[in-house]
Amino acid sequence: MRKSMTHWLIVAIIFGILLLTPTFLNDFRINLMGKFLTYAIVAVALDLIWGYGGMLSLGQGLFFTLGAYALAMHLKLTNSGTSLPDFMVWSGVDELPRIWEPFASAPFALAMVVVVPAVMAFVIGYFIFRSRVQGVYFSIITQAMTLIFSLLFIGQQPLTGGTNGLTDIQQVFGYTRADPAFLRGMYFISLGALFAVYLICWWVVNSRFGRLLVATRDDESRVRFLGFNPVVVKTLVFGLAGALTGIAGALYVMQDGIISPSQMGVRPSIEMVIWTAVGGRGSLLGGIIGAISVGWTKSLISADYPEVWEMIFGILFLLIVLFMPKGIVGTVRDLFMRGRADTADIEVAQPIEQGGAT
Repeated sequence: MRKSMTHWLIVAIIFGILLLTPTFLNDFRINLMGKFLTYAIVAVALDLIWGYGGMLSLGQGLFFTLGAYALAMHLKLTNSGTSLPDFMVWSGVDELPRIWEPFASAPFALAMVVVVPAVMAFVIGYFIFRSRVQGVYFSIITQAMTLIFSLLFIGQQPLTGGTNGLTDIQQVFGYTRADPAFLRGMYFISLGALFAVYLICWWVVNSRFGRLLVATRDDESRVRFLGFNPVVVKTLVFGLAGALTGIAGALYVMQDGIISPSQMGVRPSIEMVIWTAVGGRGSLLGGIIGAISVGWTKSLISADYPEVWEMIFGILFLLIVLFMPKGIVGTVRDLFMRGRADTADIEVAQPIEQGGAT
């Protein structure tokens, strides 16, 4: 009971700080922090499958981009009015492709933000897990899938905008994207979505299904021997993580106004792993702390040292991995538990000393 109260107190403090953060930032930083909150959603979803499920996915960039494209297609159509999107005109397209037509509907596009990444993750996961692929081979396959889809999107210039992707999105559901009021509104919407995603993932890991997920991570053969199907467990949680990551992508494109196949590449997917590793995997709060702290640090370093920021950022990450292998949350938790253990030793020793003196 006490542990649970402490946990929710920490949650309240973190989200309370995030709720007050816009008060101290200018419009540019608010927009930046809003995007960091979408990264935090990705990190929490990744921690669900990696920290609790033992599945290190290097393909979350695929689901992030699919969710972003689903909404960006609608926004691009509404921004273009009665005309074709600009990249289609440049590509010589005379009429709107059929695959684009349903995305003129906002409810359809919003549904596809969740459905497309979830179905894609479910299908990919099912065939991988059915073949009992695990460990580094699973990571390689997810990375390869991301690269394949990235090349596919680049090659479909008339449909996807090619290398540039979908750009110049200025209006979002009737609001001007550069409007400071809109930026603040999107910040709080992203924060609310992050809190909802955290609650969903917390409920999952603390349910019977979550205990089964952890058991599958620790000893899949024993879980199978007990009559459970690890393929179903892994596929369901992988599909859920894909859906949550797609939501993050949609929130991101509304704030950035651009989405391209580069977001689907190998590098963004590896960065997503870094967010979770720095924060501390196996702790959903670690994903939030890691994504925001890494994103903010990256922004500061790249602004002050544009020529060498990648090298500095890489060195900082290596130092964290070497000296804080459990991440920020894991390290703090260990220090706290060690402090409690030392206090307990003193409390036990004190009466003995007093008794001896008597």
